[in-house]
Amino acid sequence: MSDSQTTVLDAVVVGTGMAGLYMIKRLNDRGLNIQAVEAGSGVGGAWYWNRYPGCRADLPIIEYSYSFSKELQQEWDWTEVMAGQPEIEKYLNHTADRFDLRKDIKFNTKVTDAIYDEAANIWTVTTDQGDVYKTKYCIMATGCLNEPNYPGFKNADSFKGDIYHTAQWPREGVDLTGKRVAIIGCGSSGVQAIPQIAKQAKELIAFQRSPIYTFPAKNAPMNPDFLAQAKADYDDIREQQLNNEMGICNYRGPKKPKDPNAAPKPRPSKKIMDITPEQRKQEIEDFGINVLTLYVDTYYDPEANEIACELYREFLQDYLGDAQKADALSPKNYPLHCKRPVIDTEYYAAFKRDNVSIVDLRETSVEEVTPTGLRTTDAEYEFDVLVYATGFDAMTGTIKRLNIRGRDNQLLADQWKEGPRMYMGLQSVGFPNFFTVTGPGSPSVVSNVLHSIEQHVEWIDNCIGYLQENNIKTIEPELEAQDAWVEHVNKAAEGSMMTAPTCNSWYLGTNIEGKPRGFMPYLAGTKTYREECEEVVEKGYEGFKLETA
Repeated sequence: MSDSQTTVLDAVVVGTGMAGLYMIKRLNDRGLNIQAVEAGSGVGGAWYWNRYPGCRADLPIIEYSYSFSKELQQEWDWTEVMAGQPEIEKYLNHTADRFDLRKDIKFNTKVTDAIYDEAANIWTVTTDQGDVYKTKYCIMATGCLNEPNYPGFKNADSFKGDIYHTAQWPREGVDLTGKRVAIIGCGSSGVQAIPQIAKQAKELIAFQRSPIYTFPAKNAPMNPDFLAQAKADYDDIREQQLNNEMGICNYRGPKKPKDPNAAPKPRPSKKIMDITPEQRKQEIEDFGINVLTLYVDTYYDPEANEIACELYREFLQDYLGDAQKADALSPKNYPLHCKRPVIDTEYYAAFKRDNVSIVDLRETSVEEVTPTGLRTTDAEYEFDVLVYATGFDAMTGTIKRLNIRGRDNQLLADQWKEGPRMYMGLQSVGFPNFFTVTGPGSPSVVSNVLHSIEQHVEWIDNCIGYLQENNIKTIEPELEAQDAWVEHVNKAAEGSMMTAPTCNSWYLGTNIEGKPRGFMPYLAGTKTYREECEEVVEKGYEGFKLETA
């Protein structure tokens, strides 16, 4: 029901990416009166906003797709192994239409405030369009990589040419033909965009401070026979995903019967420390540079990791045949597996082009942006277009930017001042009935994130059902349980290369000036995490405080 100013609801969902769409469907199926709010003009979340050249999935799309509907699995035909942004956005639009989700979405609208009224047990959610929603449940489906990060260069606004961020690329695209382009950043978006921009631009200058370890994606057109077999095998694929700690089963199609007369195929070694230097180089030759990701000891043994890093740098020198470019592109002083795994299509090949150069910001630093380009401590560069591929204020940026206030008018951003504190990545103390899909302290970005999204959405939906069926008016974590979970998350990350002293990454928040260093995702794995979530429920929502009406 509503009056001229206020709408009364059961739930508000913020964001309509992969998480928001599934959340809407689940709550619709439960018969709740809901409203979803979306800043963009269409659905898709990250796949709506990130439309830069070369943007695509970094997992095989067979596994990076919804599992909740067998009909959806069977009717959608993918065209690439690693689907590109346009195809994924189209798929998500199809999902929204197929399940009639748009009727509950208000587009071109941003949430500004979410304020909890303790006496009434109601969240008041307001938007920049003047909407006011009174709701029992508030669910943030804003994603982990949503809030664009700009490096804050001196005189950044002085540049007279065109400026773009990969996370806010124009829907109509950008024609870079004949343009002099500078790109800053070398994470996933930079790695994907550089080869495509290089094919268009007259000149491309890549400015990189922390070059990445990246490995060939081996993308290809989807084989229709493979797709048909995958559809037949989907039940098994999903079961294997459930039993894998990354939510990935590495589906390769049907197993072929073994030929008893065939010679056994060589397999890469399990540990890099178990083989000689000559064998290591031979395995790179036999299996490609990707083999470095398969040696299990490189994930926890610093000596093994450094051997892999040095082999990677040697590979770059041999491949590029250009000492300056190879040195500038070589990761140094931080371990392999420290940052998000990146896969690429023709990334290093792009640097073999005569129109592509690289500036190593470890050797020089940016002094300021100028009207015609950029000045470093060593030189001045002129260009027509400036592209920021500088990533995001990950996992907490969007939520901390909003005015979210719980009990006693406490601001969530203040509670998270020294780092996010959540129980299981689902809720924070003092914020009853306020849920976050794949929040800090859950596997989220260190897993097949869509697999984790589905698990979280289902947990939240089942929780809301439990509250309603049992006349429970609020749920929030107990402080002791939240503190114990944060400690548990930190313990799970100990010894990992992701938390090595020399590692700096958005997992740790170190890409954002002033953000406290702390590992935000949960590294124990999706299977372990799901079992822990199920155990909490089986014990009557252990660690949560339930208040009956």
